[in-house]
Amino acid sequence: MFPEAGFAQGYGMTEMSPRVATLIPDDHHDPRLLRAAGRAIPGVDIQIVDPQGNEVPRGEIREIVARGAGTMLGYWNKPEQNAAAVRDGWMHTGDAGYMDEGGYIYLVDRMKDMIVTGGEIVYSAEVENTLATHPSVATCAVIGVPDPQWGERVHAVIVLKPGRSATAEEIRAHCRTLIAGYKAPRSCDFVDVMPVSPTGKILKRDLRKPHWEDTGRSVN
Repeated sequence: MFPEAGFAQGYGMTEMSPRVATLIPDDHHDPRLLRAAGRAIPGVDIQIVDPQGNEVPRGEIREIVARGAGTMLGYWNKPEQNAAAVRDGWMHTGDAGYMDEGGYIYLVDRMKDMIVTGGEIVYSAEVENTLATHPSVATCAVIGVPDPQWGERVHAVIVLKPGRSATAEEIRAHCRTLIAGYKAPRSCDFVDVMPVSPTGKILKRDLRKPHWEDTGRSVN
């Protein structure tokens, strides 16, 4: 319909007013960059840092941080959240990702949605993308739940397509054909509807709550 049109996309957050990176139209002609979120826009610096705030080598997955003239002054009357979000001028996005040698950033997951099972890190987004390829899955979410053997286990919450069926064993077997076995869900809940926010985002905190409410914490 629009053969001369170019496609661009941006990555950012309200706290950065809001854009920090862009994948420009020319970038979309390179298949290697199609999963990238883009490169820093003028006036913005982006780094991938460890929990101590040290920049990590290119290709290593850690937290994405950014700084620039658009960085927020702070959350209104929330000093603790401000201290956690903005450190030494860097906005901590809460997103896990990596940067390639060309400066392009790639999103992997939300930091809070990462699962550590048996000492291995599992990114829920990767498992969710795999689950979505099953012909019976309409909607899914992946969370970490307490496990006496593994610390946490990968747990899937699934809404099936109308008239379709599946078992936890079938779901796990399907995932194991596409991702490493330790990433495949060890347990599943099949539900009719997902809890969602007014903007349509799945509320993973509501999915986690019944599994963690008696533990006094949300990590194992």
